[in-house]
Amino acid sequence: MAGAIGRAGAAVAVALAVALMATATAEGYISRETWRAIRRADRDGPFVGLVVPNAYEMVPVLNSPAFKPSGNIPILDVQGRRFRFGSIGDQNVVMVMTGLSMLNAGLTTQLLLSLFRVKGIVHWGIAGNANEDLQIGDVTIPEYWAHLSLWNWQRYGDGPENELPLEAAGDYTREYGFLNFSDYTVGQGSPELAANTLNSIWYQPEEIFPVSGTPEQRQHAFWVPVSKRYYALAEKLEGLELPACVNATTCLPRAPRVARVARGCSANVYTDNASYRQFIRSRFGCTPVEMESAAVALVAHQLGVPFLTIRSLSDLAGGGSSLSNEAATFIDIAAKNAVDVMLKFVPLLGGEQGGLAVDM
Repeated sequence: MAGAIGRAGAAVAVALAVALMATATAEGYISRETWRAIRRADRDGPFVGLVVPNAYEMVPVLNSPAFKPSGNIPILDVQGRRFRFGSIGDQNVVMVMTGLSMLNAGLTTQLLLSLFRVKGIVHWGIAGNANEDLQIGDVTIPEYWAHLSLWNWQRYGDGPENELPLEAAGDYTREYGFLNFSDYTVGQGSPELAANTLNSIWYQPEEIFPVSGTPEQRQHAFWVPVSKRYYALAEKLEGLELPACVNATTCLPRAPRVARVARGCSANVYTDNASYRQFIRSRFGCTPVEMESAAVALVAHQLGVPFLTIRSLSDLAGGGSSLSNEAATFIDIAAKNAVDVMLKFVPLLGGEQGGLAVDM
């Protein structure tokens, strides 16, 4: 009898989820019915928020026995995003897929934190690699993240000694360095031929408005730190064994490992250029390079929510390694490794209480 009641309850929950998906509208506001469902889902909070860029990085979680869907509301669609509720170990979680790019990642993270009681965020996925000391398949956990596609593009004829437009007003800065296109011109033996009218781009920090600050009074952030506690907990994963083979004939030279690293870098750019990879490694110390993590970091940082990003390396950005450099060759094992590490990390948060942390 108890089993029949349990099955009936699960059927009702699924039916409710389907009904909520069916009643989605095109309006920008959230309907009363959806708000009621949000409040009902939130009874299982506080949650660990799981933020993932793409379906191929999310499906392995859905297929894992470690993820158990909620018997309350397993799925809730809000404003084009699908929130999936469940548990991993003793942690209740809410998972959402962002889609590609900084914009999608930032919007989705903000929506997640605005709708639900989220005590921390874990973000995972694959990434290009800018650190030649690591190999494809390794899983990196950076301590800091930066957004590298916010620029001040300097006019031709000006140089490093020239003030940027609006620099005096505090809108732009020369603090974080520049990329000069002439430095990468083939045939630099002739200064006239090496000159490039594209001149230089100067990397800029983001304007942020933390909840701890004053509204409409901007602050700036370039390197955004992850949660100190989460980063310390991640050390426990550095001995984790990860698979080395894609199939019976394609294997990596050594078993991949988990590595906490200093810095990760994001941009609205797919980096498949060796010269640019070497530049950002030299200038900024990037290891994983991808298109979402800094956006998640910036939103979580402004709202005072602990976060950590786990990124598995799928290729050496721009080529140059002895391995096949096609990301498609290793995308499955890279995604699986990132998922495996995430599933091991989330239960480590078991001792955390609800509410916002103070380790940001």
